[in-house]
Amino acid sequence: MKGSKRTGIEKLRKKIDGIDAELLDLLNKRASIAIEVGRVKKREKSDFYSPEREREIIKRLTAMNRGPFPSSALRNVYREIMSASLSLENPLKVAFLGPSATFTHQAALQHFGLSSEFLPKKDIPDVFDDVERGKAAFGVVPVENTAEGAVSHTLDMFVSSNLKICAEVMVQVSLTLLNKSGRAGDIMKVCSHPHALAESGRWLKEHLPNVSVVDVGSTAMAAQMATSDPAMAAIASEAASSLYDLRVVERKIEDHPNNFTRFLVIGKKESAKTGNDKTSVMFAIKDQPGALYRILKPFAARDINLTKIESRPLKTKAWEYVYIIDLDGHISDRKIKEAVGELGQSCSFMKILGSYQKYQ
Repeated sequence: MKGSKRTGIEKLRKKIDGIDAELLDLLNKRASIAIEVGRVKKREKSDFYSPEREREIIKRLTAMNRGPFPSSALRNVYREIMSASLSLENPLKVAFLGPSATFTHQAALQHFGLSSEFLPKKDIPDVFDDVERGKAAFGVVPVENTAEGAVSHTLDMFVSSNLKICAEVMVQVSLTLLNKSGRAGDIMKVCSHPHALAESGRWLKEHLPNVSVVDVGSTAMAAQMATSDPAMAAIASEAASSLYDLRVVERKIEDHPNNFTRFLVIGKKESAKTGNDKTSVMFAIKDQPGALYRILKPFAARDINLTKIESRPLKTKAWEYVYIIDLDGHISDRKIKEAVGELGQSCSFMKILGSYQKYQ
């Protein structure tokens, strides 16, 4: 009986091996055509990276999919296939808030795939600078967290930058306490990004009430510091443990389990309309009675849904503020264009940060 079962499994495995061989052959045929596409793009001086084409492929394939292979996994598989194919045409350079193993790095990998060339940067202005100077085609920066709110450095950069928001990425944040030994008793200091420290504040108070807390530029930078100091622990992603040779002291120390961070993909070109879009607009108004009501009225009058409104001090003028709003729709939509045009008449400063597909 056992022998017949084993024979049946072996037959099925041989079938899988045969299909894998066919898949490999087809992947290489696809890659050869991708190389030809790259040559044509180079000759015609067209963009190597086409997110619209990638969206079309994934949309078409998920619509064709009859299972049992899940469509969510299909999207992940084809993201990597297209990332690898693009690397054969022309490696895509992506700057991100580093070092490696930050949640921003995770967002960049999630959006662009493993085969892109990722450039870790020490701070958010450096990410913007790399994209503006053409050292990277795109950048990835954090913009808000469900527990701790907006990332002010990113919002402030848009005041002076001409870069556009090309896409958004959501990453669920799960925080891990790491150190050299894996023992909580060795910890005298805990370091991490201020948001990560705030997100795990309750856990730290309860379990490590007497340790000192140190703010650093990123969760991965904290992991780097913990590698050289046995008395220091880092709050970072679990992926940082293997990269920086650290041990896990405790997993899931975030105070709110449904904790997400939203990231923006920034670039020089505007994104095409997809039918499921969001538009971000930045503007400045004087601080006076009824000002905010007047500038929001064009959207209410046209039944346009505002999904977010954020304010920042305008650093060049006292008591004036910059507002950032996110709204449903693409700037090419007639009613969106009309509302934004009417808004501009009431503002001392306004810019459209970008229209882009909502995260799915």
